[in-house]
Amino acid sequence: MAVYTEVSLGEAHALFQQLKLGEVTALQGCAGGIENTNYFVTAARDGQTHEYVLTLFERLTTAQLPFYLRLMKHLAVHGLPVPNPTANRDGDLVFDVKGKPAAVVNRLRGKSELAPTAVHCAAVGAALAKMHLAGRDFAMAQPHLRGLDWWNETVPLVLPHMTPDQTALIQSELAFQNHIAQGSSYLALPRGPIHADLFRDNVLFDSIDAQPELTGLFDFYFAGVDTWVFDIAVCLNDWCINQGSGAHQADLANSFMRAYITVRPLTGAERELLPAMLRAGALRFWISRLWDFHLPREASLLKAHDPGHFERVLRQRATLPPPLHSMGL
Repeated sequence: MAVYTEVSLGEAHALFQQLKLGEVTALQGCAGGIENTNYFVTAARDGQTHEYVLTLFERLTTAQLPFYLRLMKHLAVHGLPVPNPTANRDGDLVFDVKGKPAAVVNRLRGKSELAPTAVHCAAVGAALAKMHLAGRDFAMAQPHLRGLDWWNETVPLVLPHMTPDQTALIQSELAFQNHIAQGSSYLALPRGPIHADLFRDNVLFDSIDAQPELTGLFDFYFAGVDTWVFDIAVCLNDWCINQGSGAHQADLANSFMRAYITVRPLTGAERELLPAMLRAGALRFWISRLWDFHLPREASLLKAHDPGHFERVLRQRATLPPPLHSMGL
């Protein structure tokens, strides 16, 4: 949620008037994230204050955006706690702000939990499974834009910035993932719309009677149609590891997976390929962080993530793959 494009209070107010969302009283740029320009917006309407998020899309095109925004609406209708995009009177969800495609969604309550317990992990596992099931009848389709094709295109761009040891690891892992993707087990994997980026900072919790309640899943702008088990692996690689070493944390993974499979049991192919998908998830984010770190874009509030973190996760996943029983399987 960096700020690449500066938006004035007046420019935000013009859009909010068009959408009949009220009088904009506050506009604050968001420093988190790295893909889009985001602002928290406060608006007054009918004597009440309402909170929104205004997003200007820096890489996604107007043609690509309906998939993400319609998916969010679809999931919201199915009872998932996701941002609900605001439409104008014609039903449009994408608007022009400063020459960039933009959208407005409601701001969800709660805050991210950066030191999750087993309770938090179980809540995320159950919510992810419900999201996968709810997406089965979503009519639109769009490829996962940060999937294997993107890895193959991007690795050559980051190789000049890597050590020989890192180069050997990333090339061997990329070859492994290309091999896996050609196998019959991979082709048998269930698939549908996935979030693809459901990290700790993309989930919100509130406290109800001193117990954590999951109140939001957001930032769907890496979503696409891919395998559900890859989405699971992305979550396990963030929610259920030691953030310092990248090591597997069996208690958290067990809670996450038991909650997930209570809602949607895994198929045999998913169980077989989960260890390979853990490696795939680590590779995907190592590549993207290398790309963002070494080939950055200009932004007034940009903080690139450390690429070394997912290098450590990948080394752990490749050399010490967690046994399925350590994940409740």
